[in-house]
Amino acid sequence: MGFPWQSALGAVFISGCCFLVVSLLGVREKIMNAIPPSLRTAIPAGVGLFLALISLKNSGIVVANPATFVTLGDLHKPEPVLAIIGFLTIVALDRLRVTGALLIGIMVVTALSFVFGGNEFRGIVAPPPSIEPTFMQLDVVGAVSKGLLNVVLVFFLVELFDATGTLMGVAQRAGLMKEGKMPPGMNKALLADSGAIIAGSVMGTSSTTAFIESAAGVQAGGRTGLTAVTIAVLFLLALFIAPLAGVVPAYATAPALFFVACLMLRELTEINWAETTESIPAVITALVMPFTYSIANGLALGFISYAGLKLLTGKHREVSLMLWGIAGIFLFKTIYLPG
Repeated sequence: MGFPWQSALGAVFISGCCFLVVSLLGVREKIMNAIPPSLRTAIPAGVGLFLALISLKNSGIVVANPATFVTLGDLHKPEPVLAIIGFLTIVALDRLRVTGALLIGIMVVTALSFVFGGNEFRGIVAPPPSIEPTFMQLDVVGAVSKGLLNVVLVFFLVELFDATGTLMGVAQRAGLMKEGKMPPGMNKALLADSGAIIAGSVMGTSSTTAFIESAAGVQAGGRTGLTAVTIAVLFLLALFIAPLAGVVPAYATAPALFFVACLMLRELTEINWAETTESIPAVITALVMPFTYSIANGLALGFISYAGLKLLTGKHREVSLMLWGIAGIFLFKTIYLPG
């Protein structure tokens, strides 16, 4: 859009502050609870499809094609072959109840990549790069004065619903959602999410939110905040052993993601297929996530179609005021704001 990146960071900072306020006031928790059961069921399935697309892309099994958008990659190359071997290894080990099946599969593919994939060892320790070029470079005043408020709103909506969908999908996979309700203490996760966005903008990066790859950690047994804290410490240490961490290729982690994706699709069995005003919005939510490469887009079209179909079929009383509001905001964003 022709704006300097400093102003863009300022827009990220403002959106993070708005996100924090919404989380502190408990509005985001109310939004989560207002999501109808059919869409809640569709979210983890959509996240699973999204994970599947990411994993197939990273492994080279699915590649871009100008005529059909996507097509089958070259299965004669070592990357997709090793990814397939890794996937079969993970499924077999998990079925045999071997602890650490996902990690073992990743390590097997990484080891094979040195022999068949042309992987190279680049050392163990290296100092992390300086963050001075981007640290505290955000321009909040510029973001406001240059008319970036519409961009702030887009950031805010994407952060709010992308992270919300991710957290709901991961919580569902972890078995933490009882009777369709969010687990106690979820607001702490929401606050951590919004705080990370603010901290990220100060450091010099775009919106920092929860990633759907977290589902792989849940599948491996992670259930508490201690898991996240441990991972955070390991990531911090990885800054100093970047060459060692970098030897793990994307196609080595892809099998783990694809395995989790397969398991998350089981949620589709919970949808009431006989009631099309419930099932159609659910399917739209699940399919749009991978096809637009955005969880927020899937939720947006899911909310809009749900409210629209209920209105057109005379079942508008089944839609809560909160959901009407969310659908209206997404409709406004889709029509008037940049993508």
